[in-house]
Amino acid sequence: MPVKRDYYEILGVVRAAEVEAIKKAYRKLALENHPDRNPGNKEAEERFKEAAEAYAVLSDPEKRVQYDQFGHSLGGRGFQGFEGFEDSFRNFSDVFGDLFEDFFGTGQGRARRSRRGADLEMSVEVTLEEILKGIEKAVEIPRLENCAECQGSGAESGSKKIPCRDCGGRGEIRITQGFFTLRRTCPKCQGQGEKIEKPCPRCQGRGRARKTRKLNLKIPPGMDSEARLRIPGEGEVGEKGGGRGDLYVHVAVKPHPVFERRGVEIYCEVLIPFTTAALGGVASIPTLEGNIDLKIPAGTPSGKVFKIKGRGLPDLGNPAIRGDEFVKVEIDVPAKLGDQERSLLQEFAKVRGEEAQVKKKGFFDHLKESL
Repeated sequence: MPVKRDYYEILGVVRAAEVEAIKKAYRKLALENHPDRNPGNKEAEERFKEAAEAYAVLSDPEKRVQYDQFGHSLGGRGFQGFEGFEDSFRNFSDVFGDLFEDFFGTGQGRARRSRRGADLEMSVEVTLEEILKGIEKAVEIPRLENCAECQGSGAESGSKKIPCRDCGGRGEIRITQGFFTLRRTCPKCQGQGEKIEKPCPRCQGRGRARKTRKLNLKIPPGMDSEARLRIPGEGEVGEKGGGRGDLYVHVAVKPHPVFERRGVEIYCEVLIPFTTAALGGVASIPTLEGNIDLKIPAGTPSGKVFKIKGRGLPDLGNPAIRGDEFVKVEIDVPAKLGDQERSLLQEFAKVRGEEAQVKKKGFFDHLKESL
């Protein structure tokens, strides 16, 4: 089985390339290798497919993050970034838009082609506890919908649309200069190819109106901080019957008062009594699912780190796998002592021979002698 080439290498861009640079590189390769310009050339067709596959992945924020992390393997599960040869034409059309029709002569006029609606973006905040199991959040999205009064036509009920006289209903005007034929959008009908007799009073003939969409947003377990979710088809509806755009949700994980997150692992610090550290015992340790008892061995020093297996966060790609929790223990030294406590500690120090010894020479005296 042949080894797949790196997508960034295929398009000739650096890994930090912006979307516009990726789009520009794909446009150049697609024009050079399109089957219509290279009839019967199998190598050009393969290069065209290869470029389309790379663009399909790198132009999609979610797929690009997965590809940057896992490459073609996607953690051993195989990368499903490209669905087939038909997508190469779909990507080509998305990137080139009207040029696709002008260059190859498809369609009945570029101006009347329906256009996909705009993508939308929003942000949501979640806690570590919420992404432990995943959560659904109810959100409201203001977006453009087809006007309920005219069903997106832009015309008042009972009225009709008539062909534009200037362009003959084509939506564009063609100007022939020598061997070339230039096309431009008809200024009279703004590319519609037709004129509304009576505009819809609710949307003023635009065919779309703003409406609030209520959506239950699913946040998967183990969602990364500052990650972005893509919800296909939840953007704005397009003009002239065009499809919907997508919704991109920026997920921000709130800082936790106890835990620090590092990937799928979490870290915290706890104070334990001096007696527990010296004699051993049990300490109550916080986790994302409540406190648990942790056995503290006798003679535990301050700064000792314990690992609690499987108490971290789930892996985003495989929620069945969880990280670990790391707990650093510090000795809780009391700031104030009662008479009895002081007496007992003094007796303890005396038994261990831990009375403080006053040195005859200070630090700087020893330093001078060593010079």
